[in-house]
Amino acid sequence: MRRAAWTAAAVVTILGVAFGAYWFQPWKLWTDDRVDDALPAVATAPAPSVAPPASSASANGPRTSAAAPQAVLLARGSFVSHEHATRGTASIVRQPDGHRVLALADLHTSEGPVVKVWLTDRPVTKKGWHSFDDGRYVDLGGLKGNLGNQLYRIPDGADLTGLRSVTIWCDRFDVSFGAAELVPVVP
Repeated sequence: MRRAAWTAAAVVTILGVAFGAYWFQPWKLWTDDRVDDALPAVATAPAPSVAPPASSASANGPRTSAAAPQAVLLARGSFVSHEHATRGTASIVRQPDGHRVLALADLHTSEGPVVKVWLTDRPVTKKGWHSFDDGRYVDLGGLKGNLGNQLYRIPDGADLTGLRSVTIWCDRFDVSFGAAELVPVVP
């Protein structure tokens, strides 16, 4: 009888540890995955003058000009840390072919289970890091890596009006690792 109890306890413990390892993936706290996408030059160049924060219409419509099309910086912001130490810059860039991308430059954050990149309508605050899924957001896909430079294509039909920040979002635990307020830039 005693042996059966010890066996049952061992099986429950092993299953608990296996589930915990799957759910939390703790080894990701000590691993890094570096990505080095080629960023548009405007994503890393000094930003021109900044537009008032309430104006984000420039992020939605294509502009026309007589000169050859060039990449245009639409908005930029610096990451602040939330659940995990996070730093780097985020820029929305309209490419010469008209599509928009989110460029993450010099990103440094933690890895984690089910981490995504979202454009969101939520403000960036030090304590509001659980609220990014409370409003409207555009999911740009899984985080490619926790270090380096990364590009994420913004869907062509995505309406960016009112989307004022980017978050590195852990979907499994509903927390932001870090976020950046996207301030529109006057081209």
